[in-house]
Amino acid sequence: MDDEQVEIAVIGGSGLARLTVDDARSLAPIPTPYGAVHGAVVGSLAGRRTAFLARHGAGHRVPPNRVNARAQLWALASLGARILVSTNAVGGLESDMRPGDIVLTDQLIDRTWGRADSYFDGGEIVEGVQHLPFAEPYSRELRRIAANALRSLGETPREQATSVVVQGPRFSTRAEAAWHRLMGANIVNMTQLPEASLAAELGFAHVNLAIVTDTDTEHGAGDQDRSATAERVFQVMAEAEPRLNRAIAAIVDAIPAGFTEPPLLSEDVVRSILSAEPLRRDGDSG
Repeated sequence: MDDEQVEIAVIGGSGLARLTVDDARSLAPIPTPYGAVHGAVVGSLAGRRTAFLARHGAGHRVPPNRVNARAQLWALASLGARILVSTNAVGGLESDMRPGDIVLTDQLIDRTWGRADSYFDGGEIVEGVQHLPFAEPYSRELRRIAANALRSLGETPREQATSVVVQGPRFSTRAEAAWHRLMGANIVNMTQLPEASLAAELGFAHVNLAIVTDTDTEHGAGDQDRSATAERVFQVMAEAEPRLNRAIAAIVDAIPAGFTEPPLLSEDVVRSILSAEPLRRDGDSG
């Protein structure tokens, strides 16, 4: 339906279970070829038709390694969205990072396994083979727009960071964290992949807004414990939720009307993905 068509999609990570939008309306489960997607909300944000989806579902019940990113992104694209703002809780791998810091991710290192990481899965649903050019996982222009919007709110975002994406749901060992630093990673996360690569296959212009919640396995200044625990992550994110809502609204407001970017694959390829027949049985997107 036309009133369900949107311009912008927002995916909320741990600690962002809802987004403040005007005229909010919850959608019925959205059928996709990969299972039904529950919990999407559409409304108006900064005057733009926007869809919001909590990545981990209601009550944060889906673990990172079970998130059905293919279904979630297909559903959002089926609503018409071609701009994606995603949020994540991340661990900081650098000594000067503090809980609550905002980071705009620009690069990714994949340490996940066994996740459905492409729509081109050997022809079971989408025919053909596509090799995604993925040197730049996120939109440079949207990152610039987001950084300026955040600074207008008095925030001091870090405008570039490499995230190593681990399988989860457990946190890293100290040896793994040391290895991640040697890789050149600045932050660590559990869900940025395959979400970012799937979004790229669907032609989304994508910006990622990450909140540092901990120092992964290390202690902070003065030996203050800032290492990763689930309780610490959710506490920091609960405190950051109002900031995240303001930040997302400012970013959406700053995106020029009609903003588009050429997809990394062709428009025909994007249409081929979205032309796949949705399943008619109910399933859980995760």
